[in-house]
Amino acid sequence: MPASSAIAVRGLQVERGGRDALKAIDLDVMAGRVTGLIGPSGSGKSTLMRAIVGVQVVAGGSVTVLGEPAGTPALRERVAYVTQSGSVYPDLTAWENVRYLARIMGLGDDDVQRVIEVVGLRGTEHRAVARLSGGQRHRVALAGALLGRPELLVLDEPTVGLDPLLRRDLWALFERLRDEGATLLVSTHVLDEAGRCDDVLLLRDGRLLAATTAAGLRADTGTDDLDEAFVRLIERTDGDAA
Repeated sequence: MPASSAIAVRGLQVERGGRDALKAIDLDVMAGRVTGLIGPSGSGKSTLMRAIVGVQVVAGGSVTVLGEPAGTPALRERVAYVTQSGSVYPDLTAWENVRYLARIMGLGDDDVQRVIEVVGLRGTEHRAVARLSGGQRHRVALAGALLGRPELLVLDEPTVGLDPLLRRDLWALFERLRDEGATLLVSTHVLDEAGRCDDVLLLRDGRLLAATTAAGLRADTGTDDLDEAFVRLIERTDGDAA
């Protein structure tokens, strides 16, 4: 794994439902950057993320995370993972949800307060999660993930279903976490969000189409519209395969 890589994936193959969900994937996620994992629904983004955090059965290849094999117990306090559903208890308050996780990790209330403030939940932390908005529930899950200051954050579609204002605020938070030294891998099917990322991984039908930047993608495809850029990349790839 290159010295600057937080994640190195080599020849990764995953089979699900009798088909190849990931097809010999090779990629690196650089440390200290926000990397966007971009692709339409069903492209394999969530499967790849599960493999990275070590909860996906793989058919072949290797995944190395922070210098360790994915899923190694030593990574439990160094890697945080937030799923699309954002696993929280609706009958508990935001504070109680985060405090429960903190107790499991052996952390005190100071860390609970810190992450509550980081994600912007101060003033609503004592409301039951069931009474919070969708965006606030996402923030509760993210607050739990930030306990203990993990080195790597793996976030699966964290902005899905959020209004533009909340999406903007979350991306500002991701950038601040990066500036404080964290590495973030963020999946999305919203191509505009690629412009907020330092690096971009484009996935389609279980294959990695490109590892680039938003600027690089625009330059390579000759358009400033990222949706159109992705379409042109797909057409080029399909043409090469033919």
